[in-house]
Amino acid sequence: MRLFHNYHYAAAMLLFCLGLHTVIVRRNIIKKLIGLNIMETSVFFFYISLGYLDGGIAPIRVGGADPARMVNPIPQALILTGIVVAVSVTALALSMVILLYRQYGTLDVDRLMREEEPEAEESGKED
Repeated sequence: MRLFHNYHYAAAMLLFCLGLHTVIVRRNIIKKLIGLNIMETSVFFFYISLGYLDGGIAPIRVGGADPARMVNPIPQALILTGIVVAVSVTALALSMVILLYRQYGTLDVDRLMREEEPEAEESGKED
């Protein structure tokens, strides 16, 4: 029965596995970025759930408040910083994807690798 009390951990693991599957299986770069964002979100969810307390109260010390029932605010503060960093990295990655698409006309990883191979062989012959 303890499994039902920790369902949020199982949900975080399921989301992480879903994102990892997306990153491994999909060939489109945008879909890979979506998978990475799902993985980031699952880590955020897991970390926040560590600070969750069933029936907990806000961590504001008022007269008569029981410190044992207060929710831990540190994971929430750290995850806010993580969310800002994740959004910034995603914006940078999407801008690089736009440049890739303008340069090569595709976002398929296999096609991009095939287009890069002749250039690598030509540069190797010149040395």
